[in-house]
Amino acid sequence: MKDAGILAVRVVGGALLAGHGAQKLFGAFEGPGLRGTAAGMETLGLTPGSYWGTAAALSEFGGGSLLALGLLSPLGSIGAISAMTMATVKAHWGRPIWVNKGGAELAVTYGAIALAVGLTGPGAYSLDQVLGVRVPKPLVAGAALTAAALVALGITLRPASAPAAQSPAPTPVAADDGVQAAPEREGVTGEASQAGAA
Repeated sequence: MKDAGILAVRVVGGALLAGHGAQKLFGAFEGPGLRGTAAGMETLGLTPGSYWGTAAALSEFGGGSLLALGLLSPLGSIGAISAMTMATVKAHWGRPIWVNKGGAELAVTYGAIALAVGLTGPGAYSLDQVLGVRVPKPLVAGAALTAAALVALGITLRPASAPAAQSPAPTPVAADDGVQAAPEREGVTGEASQAGAA
């Protein structure tokens, strides 16, 4: 029963995460595709957006697919946890947790599923078990350290501050009697300014 439970969580969570990544990577399911994903990354300060967008899409699609299949564990978990940590901190931090408020509910859920599978293993009903695949520990350690370093780097990046909008200098408006009228102020027309001055 434990293996069946792991299978259910792994397949549902992994398949949905892979679909989420496919939206970013391929534009599937009415997703933004890589171009839209890259643009979104740049608004979060993750430049170049093409690099970070591709990394996020591959982590979600690849990590989710590996989780669903139970293949190369725990590499799929590492990819998924990395992507969901970045999403939580960069895109959802400071908002209420619920997804309908722009919060990290979904990212936290996917991350928790990936963590649980990474800690318990993919179970008996997995391709790792069927094929006898065991990922070498040095490879797992290297992947985890690399992912942690990239996540730390991404978290430190900040969006470029937008230059303060400057309003154009007011231009004098010639009045009918040849005398210059007062320049327009925001929310007040030149005509109203003249009337106020009179």
